Amino acid sequence: MEDDVAARKPIRPLAGPGDDVGAADLGRRVAENLRQRRKARGMSLDDLARSSGVSRAALSQIETCKSNPTVSVLWKVAVGLGVPFAELIGAPRSGAMVLRRNDAQVLRSADGKLESRPLAPAGASPLVELYELRLGARSTHASEAHAPGTHELLVVLSGQLKMHVDGETYELGAGDSVAFAADRPHTYENPVGSEARYHNIIVYER
Repeated sequence: MEDDVAARKPIRPLAGPGDDVGAADLGRRVAENLRQRRKARGMSLDDLARSSGVSRAALSQIETCKSNPTVSVLWKVAVGLGVPFAELIGAPRSGAMVLRRNDAQVLRSADGKLESRPLAPAGASPLVELYELRLGARSTHASEAHAPGTHELLVVLSGQLKMHVDGETYELGAGDSVAFAADRPHTYENPVGSEARYHNIIVYER
């Protein structure tokens, strides 16, 4: 039930009306990429629901462009399909790839407290992804385990970070970084009264 609600929750508008077009375009890309990769693996919606933990109804809504999924739901779907996260939001292109700042589609958590903006073109590398994260004041975001062998490296750009992994808490300030195995649940926490910004590098197992 939670995934149904999360998948139906629309992405909030950003700076202007053009972002509504960007959100719609993202929804279409995700729908097409999800459908292609699911069928290429011979998976039904029920199969993917079992492997991802996202309900069949929510997956159907995504594939038919009737909802814009949250970043948490997309991570679950990527893990269920066994593909890098970026494969769901874009497609590789030949030659040099450029991502303009204004073209990068921001993804948000269901509660709107975490924003994730890609810093590299989708499909630029099958092994590495780079994002800018913004976490609201005194907010936490719990992340599901990623695909086996996945690692993350976080660099604090501004503010503070409490990174919770395997029952351990790592406290970081601006300029500090932490690397950890992300194939287990982990939680980002901003303990102070102002927004924090981080760079998040995700590395997949070869």
